[in-house]
Amino acid sequence: MTANRAYLDYNASAPLTDSARAAMVDALAVAANPSSVHAEGRAAKRMLEEARAGVAALVNGRAEHVVFTSGATEAATLLLTPDWTMGRAPLRFPHLYVSAADHPCILKGGRFAAANVTRIAVRADGLIDLDDLAVRLARHDRAAGLPLLAMHLVNNETGTIQPAAEIGRIAREAGAVTVFDAVQAAGRIPLDISEGYADYLVLSSHKIGGPKGAGAVVSAADLMMPSPLVVGGGQEKGHRAGTENLPAAVGFGVAAREALAGLAGIPQVTALRDRIEDLVRTQVPDAVIHGADAPRVGNTSFFSIPGMKAETAQIAFDLAGVAVSAGSACSSGRVGPSHVLQAMGHGDQASALRVSIGHGTTDAEIGLFADALAGLARRRKGNSEAA
Repeated sequence: MTANRAYLDYNASAPLTDSARAAMVDALAVAANPSSVHAEGRAAKRMLEEARAGVAALVNGRAEHVVFTSGATEAATLLLTPDWTMGRAPLRFPHLYVSAADHPCILKGGRFAAANVTRIAVRADGLIDLDDLAVRLARHDRAAGLPLLAMHLVNNETGTIQPAAEIGRIAREAGAVTVFDAVQAAGRIPLDISEGYADYLVLSSHKIGGPKGAGAVVSAADLMMPSPLVVGGGQEKGHRAGTENLPAAVGFGVAAREALAGLAGIPQVTALRDRIEDLVRTQVPDAVIHGADAPRVGNTSFFSIPGMKAETAQIAFDLAGVAVSAGSACSSGRVGPSHVLQAMGHGDQASALRVSIGHGTTDAEIGLFADALAGLARRRKGNSEAA
């Protein structure tokens, strides 16, 4: 970031890494279509498959089980459908189960009718209510078909890490197929689709330092797949038609390999996050840090300042040169109550500020945050005394 600005909104979009940018520039010079059979086309295809291998490595998956999409929302919508195939036989999922605190791309149910989507409760700390999950799946009408379960692995607002192994166990016992939104988990915690908790993972390029406009579905196996969302040619083994966006996929693949290597540096990121939260507790002693009692990724802090709207605080930080957010960035710039906090039992109008960082976050940026927070705390105190 510039000397007088601090970018602390990595969960909305992480800065494009230098390596991903350079790889994309090289890919932009390739004129050929990856589906062409001539030498130039085969060269483009090799670049695409190398990118696919990079994405697969991030989750310890197989390259042939990666389907590139235009982003995580498309990937989720591809998977969230009642209509699937197993081999060549049709397969139908009559009902979808999601977490009440999911990202909108999961929460809205994709291609399911609203009446066929059930929301599972979350606890006050943001973790899924495992008892509610078990009860809901046990009540599922198996005669109508198997249940489909989809939820976030890491919450995009609070950073809480869901108990994937337990969720997977409950889902298997109920015969459910599991889809995990791993967008905020990738590059922040180790992911291994071979462990059996997930049948499908959804990934996003721009959350890990790759370009915007690229995402992926990674499957544990290839026997069962959803009906295509985008139909036409046979690209992506028929799962997603249309000429692949080679530069975006290449940038994604490079960023994925960097994110995997960067897991070793997560303790340093967590130390910076802890410094931020120490500043919050010192400057605003009555602030509430949401999800602090649950397992969280090391880059995210979501806190409320009593008596202050998140929108007001966000504007104050921005004017002081610090980019933070008030929750998800997927609401067309609209700032308002957090459905995540609502699901956690904090009321319909609850809101909070999200600070999210990464390997590129500097001490100078933390210093700018500290100065902006101190100014906000002084104004809040002055307003309180005046009242």
